[in-house]
Amino acid sequence: MYPSAFDYHRAASVKDALKMLSEYGEDGKLLAGGHSLIPIMKLRLSQPAHLIDLGGVRELATIREEGGKIVVGAMATHRAVQSSAIVRAKLGLLAECAAVIGDIQVRNRGTIGGSIAHADPAADYPAAVLALEGEITIEGAAGRRVVKAADFFLDLMTTAVRPGEIVTQLAFAPIPAGRGFAYLKHRQPASGFAMVGVAAVIALAKNAACESARVGITGLGAKPFRAKTVESALAGKPPARTIAAAAARAADGIDALADIHASAEFRAELARVYTRRALEAALARAAAA
Repeated sequence: MYPSAFDYHRAASVKDALKMLSEYGEDGKLLAGGHSLIPIMKLRLSQPAHLIDLGGVRELATIREEGGKIVVGAMATHRAVQSSAIVRAKLGLLAECAAVIGDIQVRNRGTIGGSIAHADPAADYPAAVLALEGEITIEGAAGRRVVKAADFFLDLMTTAVRPGEIVTQLAFAPIPAGRGFAYLKHRQPASGFAMVGVAAVIALAKNAACESARVGITGLGAKPFRAKTVESALAGKPPARTIAAAAARAADGIDALADIHASAEFRAELARVYTRRALEAALARAAAA
């Protein structure tokens, strides 16, 4: 099916895009990589009268180190994140996550900002963004604001981005030396989305106990989340002995999704299994560091 007629606009800057968003209101839609918007336009589930392409806003595609943090522009493609020397050296979990998104065509076109703004419950990035405690910069007519990852994902395909605003970048503190990390997922074979995906970061104390653990889970519920019950179960304990028990709590308190691909019970079990696997992989890296 073809999309309904629309006017195409190519923004030259963030200011230009915001101006058009203000002018067209609900009739305007932002185009980043297009992997989510274009299919629903072709199904006519979305029929914007104006499409505002961010592809010409070059400053949104940069990846750089600034103020002690790794700053990833919202229009950086998954391939750019995966292959960035800075990201690979100092933010390996994010590179690892980007490398397993979709297929090579998706990675060459899709963008990190578009992915997190769309907030598909099966998207990969949110788990890593949560585990890395990222900060998302959002710009609008009222100015710029920074939202912590923990406050960004609100509900099913709902984020802290307000009408007329644009996600412009994400910022992360580098993963300190000696910490282990991993992103693992159960892949939906047709789409490559995560039926469940788990990002884990572990720091070990000198006595080999778990100094800290951060676990982000996607695909299980309506929105991605930090598995605080898992993290608490590991804190201060020898992780090799406690990972299994901690991972068993991965689905605690979560209303698991059910669809044609997996029942709620199966998704909950996937969350427990992949949390254990991700934690074991992260622990092995931390122990070898």
